Amino acid sequence: MLDANLRQQLQAYMANIREPIELVMSLDEGAKSAELKGLLEEIASLSDKVDLLVGDDARKPSFLIRRKGTDIAVRFAGIPMGHEFTSLVLALLQVGGHPSKAAQELIEQVRNLDGDFEFETYFSLSCQNCPDVVQALNLMAVLNPRIKHTAIDGALFQDEVSARKVMAVPTIFLNGETFGQGRMELEQIVARIDTAAEARTAARIAAKEPFDVLVVGGGPAGAASAIYAARKGIRTGIAAERFGGQVLDTMAIENFISVPHTEGPKLAAQLEQHVKDYDVDVMNLQRAETLIPARTEGGLHEVKLASGASLKARTVILSTGARWRQMNVPGEDEYRNKGVTYCPHCDGPLFKGKRVAVIGGGNSGVEAAIDLAGIVAHVTLIEYDSQLRADAVLQRKLASLPNVKVITSALTTEVRGDGEKLTSLTYKDRNHDTVHEIALEGIFVQIGLVPNTEWLKDAIALSNRGEIEVDHRGETSQRGIFAAGDCTTVPYKQIVIAMGEGSKAALSAFDYLIRLPAEQDTLAA
Repeated sequence: MLDANLRQQLQAYMANIREPIELVMSLDEGAKSAELKGLLEEIASLSDKVDLLVGDDARKPSFLIRRKGTDIAVRFAGIPMGHEFTSLVLALLQVGGHPSKAAQELIEQVRNLDGDFEFETYFSLSCQNCPDVVQALNLMAVLNPRIKHTAIDGALFQDEVSARKVMAVPTIFLNGETFGQGRMELEQIVARIDTAAEARTAARIAAKEPFDVLVVGGGPAGAASAIYAARKGIRTGIAAERFGGQVLDTMAIENFISVPHTEGPKLAAQLEQHVKDYDVDVMNLQRAETLIPARTEGGLHEVKLASGASLKARTVILSTGARWRQMNVPGEDEYRNKGVTYCPHCDGPLFKGKRVAVIGGGNSGVEAAIDLAGIVAHVTLIEYDSQLRADAVLQRKLASLPNVKVITSALTTEVRGDGEKLTSLTYKDRNHDTVHEIALEGIFVQIGLVPNTEWLKDAIALSNRGEIEVDHRGETSQRGIFAAGDCTTVPYKQIVIAMGEGSKAALSAFDYLIRLPAEQDTLAA
């Protein structure tokens, strides 16, 4: 299964295995079992510290990676290629004794967790958010013998997916009960189990001295702001609900100048590492709830966090980004992750052979319909306008697909279901005011973005669309408070533009600080 280059890379990685490991495969007579057996035989041939054994787990095909003579193990049900190949490599290394790069404090927190935790994660090979969850839970299973984890390819175990009503990935079960859905990092998972962790973190944050520049948000704009501020040698902090922001949910990135192709999670990891290369106090998993501007020029602004802690700073850069826009129709919230989803790359494989709809006729919507047409039985694309707004090349491709129907001048009015999963949607024909119902099993919403600024409405000026109003320097209506990225009125929501605006905001914040009266100047030496 592995080409020569990948085989050579894997062999080099496996040289880092310190403790002997066993690959225990459970197979049936199917083609996928034969494929998995071939992969495991190839892996075992690359290191004399790897033995291949036969087991009999109920899930077939599956395999256990176990440290020889111990209970330290993780299990994959399926063939972890695609986005999950990195998860496979890390599992081999970590079960084999190679140390993790996670923060030592977090590692000790996992080791000290008290209780028996059996996790199961349903993933798809095309999901760019799934590997973070799989890798985090695998590491926890390696660090703590009372934690077990099985990663399950939902496309191969459709009966389980149906029985457990899994309609979005990643979906995590803990001890048989739903634990969470969507991207989760190691810190988030541990924090949900270790209930005292949030209070400890809040206490540490509350004790921090004021910053010269506090960046709120960890996407491209926030990362650029933090780097440019730190390079000026001033005290810089960054508080982010999730570092990387919406970039984490982006599949292919092909317009980032000088980088022909990358993927969102990879770029997000590079952004975070670049920030950490500087003297920046990174506070991840921190959601801002209130902004209190300084009462006087040069005074301290305050940002209150959901954890109860507060941060103070002489300048603030708001880079809170945006999120997927919802349809805001009856039934949408009720059937979210029960058929209503926002990520065709992640969740598309779960709808193999089913009928789905895509809402939105821009580039994102048409690209989603094209991708889904190769997986599902039929796609209905619904567009509010009288014509599609996607690029002509995408529209031509869409028109060539036999299992796609396009409906324009249509307003989605309701999502319907049976209480457990969605069964149809209704829309109004805007030309004739008639209402129609379409029977389907999935809806992929692709209608643009809404800024994450609701918490700022009483603190600074916002546009009628909720965007932060900024001037040519990135400054808001409040002196000393700046903003950058998709949450602002700056047009064209692009990664490269957000980075430029973040850099500009940091330079503007520094310029503001150095022009304060001498008695107010607290810049770091």
